Amino acid sequence: MGIQQRFKDHYKKGYMPWAHKNPDFNLVEMVERWPIKPCKTLEMGCGTGVDATWLASQKFDVTACDVSEIAIQMAKDNLPESVSNCHFHVLDCLNDPIPGAPFEFIFDRGYFHSNRTAKDRKRLAEKIAASLQPKGLWLNISGSFDAPERETGPPRMKAKNIVDAVEDSFKILSINATHFGSDQEDPARAWVCLFRKR
Repeated sequence: MGIQQRFKDHYKKGYMPWAHKNPDFNLVEMVERWPIKPCKTLEMGCGTGVDATWLASQKFDVTACDVSEIAIQMAKDNLPESVSNCHFHVLDCLNDPIPGAPFEFIFDRGYFHSNRTAKDRKRLAEKIAASLQPKGLWLNISGSFDAPERETGPPRMKAKNIVDAVEDSFKILSINATHFGSDQEDPARAWVCLFRKR
């Protein structure tokens, strides 16, 4: 079963351990502290739209995509009527054209790490680079290998796996060890990575 079908099936069954009620604190901190100024933005694998909606509330012009029709419908249902600068689309970010490209900022929380092979991760990094304007930024949150295996949770990646996939297309600005912003008592460990298109 491919990754796209697996996520569609999870949403159909209501299995969404990655879902969160509040924007991921890693995104909030990076936007506020780097800072990343409001701009034309893409969220890949947006799920129920919590992070995309927060970005829009901060005056980012947001395009948000997910392969699951159920996830996108939930995201649309949760979007306040007052927010007009956030647009949700059902599509496969790796293989489908992305409306509105190129962007100044791309965010993904768990999309990159879902690509299990080095070839797929490199291909995705190239697609993200092609979807960014010159010197555009990509903020990625991926599962970290620096934690014990869990029965459920994100794929665990070594920092080297990330660097190998992205370095040809991106300058690495930061890689920080942290954990996912989560409603769970014991959130999974994560790498938070900021890259700039070469």
